[in-house]
Amino acid sequence: MTIQLYTRPLAALLALALAFTACKGKEAEVAAPTPPVAAVAPFRVTAVALGNAIDAGKNVSAPTEVFAAGDTVYAVVASDGSSPSVTLAAKWTYEDGQLVNETVQTIAPTGPAATEFHIEKPDGWPAGKYKVEITANGALAGSKEFEVR
Repeated sequence: MTIQLYTRPLAALLALALAFTACKGKEAEVAAPTPPVAAVAPFRVTAVALGNAIDAGKNVSAPTEVFAAGDTVYAVVASDGSSPSVTLAAKWTYEDGQLVNETVQTIAPTGPAATEFHIEKPDGWPAGKYKVEITANGALAGSKEFEVR
């Protein structure tokens, strides 16, 4: 009879200890910190640069706003942020708004990027004032005026 008296309280204590241990393990799982999610910046145009030469990274290597008649005119759109799809367009006009060229590129940036547009005319550009307007998804993102002499 003595054995039976000690066995019941011992079994109850063992069951209680197991239950406590199981609960404590679940609390640890619930309380585990989750890693922070990095905020992704939305796409934005940060600058538009003009020049008559670009480097391998598509950056303007010879910036200018005055071009010779035979120059290729480059417009480099610097941007930052991320987007699954952005439609960039460059609209080039002469003097009174006469359309020279319009080019569209679709990009999927995931950080800083450089997108290059250019116009060229082998027989030479007429002298005068020009303008390039850059749009991102249809909204004006920047513009630059330049001159051909």
